[in-house]
Amino acid sequence: MNHDVFITCAVTGDDSKVTRSPHCPITPQQIAESAVAAARAGAAIVHIHVRDPDSGEFSMATRHYREVVQRIRDSGVDVLVNLTCGMGGYICVGRDGLRETPAAGSDFVSQRERMRHVIELCEEGKYRPDIATLDCGTLNFGDANRAYVSTPDYQREGAALLRDLKVKVELEVFDTGNLWFVKQMIKEGLIPAPAMIQLCTGIPYGVPADTGHLLAMVNSLPPDCVWSSFAISRMQMPWVAQSILLGGNVRVGLEDNLYLSRGVYASNAQLVEKARTIIEAMGARILTPGQTRERLRL
Repeated sequence: MNHDVFITCAVTGDDSKVTRSPHCPITPQQIAESAVAAARAGAAIVHIHVRDPDSGEFSMATRHYREVVQRIRDSGVDVLVNLTCGMGGYICVGRDGLRETPAAGSDFVSQRERMRHVIELCEEGKYRPDIATLDCGTLNFGDANRAYVSTPDYQREGAALLRDLKVKVELEVFDTGNLWFVKQMIKEGLIPAPAMIQLCTGIPYGVPADTGHLLAMVNSLPPDCVWSSFAISRMQMPWVAQSILLGGNVRVGLEDNLYLSRGVYASNAQLVEKARTIIEAMGARILTPGQTRERLRL
């Protein structure tokens, strides 16, 4: 069991379903305010996607990330900022192979373009993130013809970019093969110690959200790593307890689950508060952002 736990709050995500919630933050100001509220509730890390303020759809615009980070930092609330680099990896295929591929809904771009906002913020120097994500494999997303594509060389390029920018990489693992390649990147010297690993469960069709699959991945983790895990929807809160029992940290937030209880929409701060209640009821303590920095050797 992990007795010293940090909480990550995934504030909004990129899925249009999240906008069903009245608490879904859309504008940079709303995203920053929700992140700050989550931090005040006990989150040490806030994981940030941005949206187009007018349409509510996902965005990759650096200006929106810049505004969110600026507002969080200007709030005076201490929290580690974790920016996604996951957008730009979707390919929708047609039924007639290459004649219809890429189909509508594809946003596939280079690895560098997926990370452009992080690169630009680091070059500017003022609002650089503490952490940025790297999706560690290719995965079928949902029941139709959409896949997220992250090849070994794309991952190598992304890891090297973040290493050279001195931004901590969070390695998002969606299946067991993803974890296999994480260990390969560590072997190649692309991941500074300690590796920060997020085990993502319950997302169709990655690793299922059940104890057996999580235990198998935990048993395969590389040495000297710091890991968290999460499950989506109704499994979010049970996964808080499950992750701690197996020695990990936790992630909650509206990116992964909209509800506090059946039919009751949650805010990010409420989800963090509920996770904190579970953690402390289990006899563990919540790490502060400062203590989390030490744990991650930032």
